[in-house]
Amino acid sequence: MTIKRGDFVHAVREKLENSLEVTASDSRLPPYLFETKGEVMETKGDYAFVKFGRVPTPAIWLRIDQLEPAK
Repeated sequence: MTIKRGDFVHAVREKLENSLEVTASDSRLPPYLFETKGEVMETKGDYAFVKFGRVPTPAIWLRIDQLEPAK
């Protein structure tokens, strides 16, 4: 799957819940990661910087394999 800047995505719960990134920080994942569209602001290597929803939430870096295109 190719994810590029400007794409809209959702986080994939199964790939994110037990990831190294989540075990290294707060394991409580906010629902907006899975329920709202996130816009890819930048990509670098295997990671994408994603801003989710229209509410004031921080943009986050996620591995591209943890994302799927939004429908």
